[in-house]
Amino acid sequence: MDLKDIRREIDTIDSQLLPLFVQRMDCAKKMAEAKKRDGIPVHNAAREEEILDRISAKAGLYSGAARIVYRTIMSESSALQHRLLGSGGTLRKTIAAAPKVPAFPESVACLGGPGSYSHSVVSSLYPRAQVQFYNRFDDIFRCVEQGNAGLAVVPMENSSAGSVSDVYSLLMQCRFYIVAAKTIRVHQCLAAKESSPASVRCIQSKKIALQQCSRRLSALHLPLQPVSSTSAAAKAAAEDASIAAVCSESAAHKYGLHILERDLQNTDNNATRFAVISRQLCIPDNAEKISLCFNVAHTTGSLNAVLSRFAAAGMNLTKIESRPIAGKDFEYDFYLDFTGNVRDPAVLELLCSLQEELPRFHFLGNYCEVHTE
Repeated sequence: MDLKDIRREIDTIDSQLLPLFVQRMDCAKKMAEAKKRDGIPVHNAAREEEILDRISAKAGLYSGAARIVYRTIMSESSALQHRLLGSGGTLRKTIAAAPKVPAFPESVACLGGPGSYSHSVVSSLYPRAQVQFYNRFDDIFRCVEQGNAGLAVVPMENSSAGSVSDVYSLLMQCRFYIVAAKTIRVHQCLAAKESSPASVRCIQSKKIALQQCSRRLSALHLPLQPVSSTSAAAKAAAEDASIAAVCSESAAHKYGLHILERDLQNTDNNATRFAVISRQLCIPDNAEKISLCFNVAHTTGSLNAVLSRFAAAGMNLTKIESRPIAGKDFEYDFYLDFTGNVRDPAVLELLCSLQEELPRFHFLGNYCEVHTE
């Protein structure tokens, strides 16, 4: 057979497959009605795995591919049933009750001290709020949890040093929401009490800031000492001439330091993403970013089946990252960002169906993100 004949045969097979797929999805509609009548949950993981094992055994050389194809079909069948049954009632109510604008905070918590990057984000977003400074992320979350601050600004990730693991863990632990985000360009400088570097014996900064500047710092051959924040390093440098700080220029000026070097970061495209967290969900009308956290069953293709839901709904994923679950052996939560607004019915239906099926599912928020130079 030549290429044209083979393509003609494929077209014939496809013309037979499509009506069968449509017929199967029509059966899913009938299944939704029957499950509603009998009070049966949509998703039956045990039956799904049983079917997939049977199909894999029959598919021979194509067992792996067949498993993926049929898992995707069953995943879309479940999604259709959830949509018809209006699943995810709890999440629907939570989203419907969310205000569009957060209450203006009298105080906002953040990491470090005056002149820190977190402080600059707070000042730009909430210029009239009182700022509460903390040296530990868990203290920041506890402050919000106890109602001592209405909101908190925390760094989520850096473009060169990666994610801030503690923040992601605390978000899941406290079940807080992201109500806004801001990404800023980070220009680190080396600053000290004296204008000459001769007296400097060590360099201090927050660990992630030292990582951002690792190439230049390694060439200086000085001990690196991680501290709680860049502003804490600047304060220490102001009190001890043997310490140089990796910090922002504003922190250097705040503490009366001399700038020894500018732009220490490994790359010019060095940016940090900060999130505004709250106990209360808030969703502005023009929200365009959605964040989720969830766990999946430890079976072949389970994550792929979830991600295929987003592709089928036309959603653009912007981030996916795994984090170990504390106290579990090699089990992970997945943190996922995608573009969308929950007032879009397709987005809401997708989230509600996932909430029904996925363990440890947490809707982290739907918010606006600002990017600044």
